[in-house]
Amino acid sequence: MVRVQGVQSVPRSRSGSGSGLAWRRQVVGLAAVAALALAACGSDDDTTTTTNGSTPAAETTAAAPGDTSAATTGDTTGGTPTDTAVGGASDSALVIARSMDVNSLDPSRAYCDTCQIFMTAVYETLIGLDDDNVTLVPRLATSWDSNAEQTEFTFTLDPNAKFADGTQVTSADVKFSWERLKGLQGASSYLVGSIKTIDTPDPETVKVTLSESNSAFLAQVNASYLGIINSKLAQENGATIDPTTDSAESWFLGNSAGSGPFTLESYTEGNELRFLRNDNYWGTPANFPEVIMKQTADAVTQRQQLEQGAVDIAMQISNDVAEGMGGDVTVTQVPSFNYVYLALSPGAKGGDALTPEVREAIRLALDYQGLVDVTVGGAGKSQPSPIPNGFAGTEGLPDPVTDVEKAKSLLEAAGVSDLELDATYPSLNVYGVDFSTAMQKVQTDLKAVGIELELNPVEISVWADKIGKDGIPVTMLYFAPDHTDSSQYVQYFGLVPNSQWVTWGRVDPVPAESDLLSQAFAAQDPAGRAGIYKQLAEAMIADQIIIPVVNPNLFLASRSDITGNHYSACCNLDLAKLGRTGG
Repeated sequence: MVRVQGVQSVPRSRSGSGSGLAWRRQVVGLAAVAALALAACGSDDDTTTTTNGSTPAAETTAAAPGDTSAATTGDTTGGTPTDTAVGGASDSALVIARSMDVNSLDPSRAYCDTCQIFMTAVYETLIGLDDDNVTLVPRLATSWDSNAEQTEFTFTLDPNAKFADGTQVTSADVKFSWERLKGLQGASSYLVGSIKTIDTPDPETVKVTLSESNSAFLAQVNASYLGIINSKLAQENGATIDPTTDSAESWFLGNSAGSGPFTLESYTEGNELRFLRNDNYWGTPANFPEVIMKQTADAVTQRQQLEQGAVDIAMQISNDVAEGMGGDVTVTQVPSFNYVYLALSPGAKGGDALTPEVREAIRLALDYQGLVDVTVGGAGKSQPSPIPNGFAGTEGLPDPVTDVEKAKSLLEAAGVSDLELDATYPSLNVYGVDFSTAMQKVQTDLKAVGIELELNPVEISVWADKIGKDGIPVTMLYFAPDHTDSSQYVQYFGLVPNSQWVTWGRVDPVPAESDLLSQAFAAQDPAGRAGIYKQLAEAMIADQIIIPVVNPNLFLASRSDITGNHYSACCNLDLAKLGRTGG
């Protein structure tokens, strides 16, 4: 997920809304997944753990996201949330160093990597994701089912579920939460865009009717942005489902209205985000009485604070910074679904020369292994398509190749020489990838085939204004998943109506991609859906609008007494699963 505040919002846009809070996203490796060996691609990547800078001590493999489409017969049942926290309870606060990218704390407007952590801790979804990043499990709902066409979904709520103020979570709260999310037309509203009606026949039953078949709906329900709000409390403080009348965003900056294991204690922009344990929590209590997330902009400072014991977890440690860490520290390297990509916008001002032939030449000119080596010291891999390694539809895709001579031939045949292109990009360091380092490498690669990039690093607010106003011919950005279904990548990157890069690239939709996406939503067989997503992945490769340049590994760094540190495919980091040995 990438969130950009102040950019024109479209149904799948990553625009922020309302608050005017600074957009910052210098994340470790967020939207995305800890301990994933990307098995769906037949990957042999490992998870390695190092303590006190020693030789890797452990190697494990884990599953990639599985098919989470709705079962057409029977129910998925369960009880109250399970006790998943490892380690023991602690009397002291958990302190996390992180460069925060908060755009809002209003659950219907929040859309950022830090927001995923916040939403998971404070607001609960109907469905959770198990530690295997594959299995959907009960959270606020004890059971769910759908019709064969996957246009109607019924959820049964746990009668024991209560908000932090002690009131029961009811179907009316679900209806209000999802209708508000859709009505406010924020960045995450695309997740509920297919909802037609929500019926509440009784306080514990929610019946959702969609406008079309949607095999990804349960995965979307699992997304942290579909957390349920205490509707009565929120409405008392200005919340409505209409963006012209809603006035609750400022209230949500200092208050929360969820049912999760934590509540919002306080938020100071540019300084810290504080959580308090919800001692009235209806499930298993969290181990820590308080969690303090401290704004810490760079990996070097995070390392120093972690080694000194000033923080318990450092969330944005890069490969070079992780090397040789000392002190009582554990560092675990895991594969991820996060990636950084180059974007080509033929419809942008100054982008007229980006014909299909020129875009293909750019793709062929890139030194993909060199980009992985330069940006993350080899701690990552290249990625063929905008659907990341390990998601449905990526098995068997050929690795991107470098062919400088073919790139030169394409440009010569097109009559293109001495091409200069504006390459404005945000000054970010995300997932351990410094954008300036990456863009300088891209500049060198393209210069070898006669294309000159005019590099222009700018603050993210300047970048957002420019791409929203005129577009940018060549730029760089990043993405991490909102949920476990491949559809999100087509909705964001594909040439389908209202996708973000149809908007930013100023290109026309391709009807065939829309048709394939509709087929994927309607398909019930996991293998069949994967086959359709593979066609979409191949189509997006052929579009040559989005060119992934590096899929970096993540480094999970914590004090050695911290247990349960992980990365979730839907939720980033679940604070309730963390503990401390020795109290």
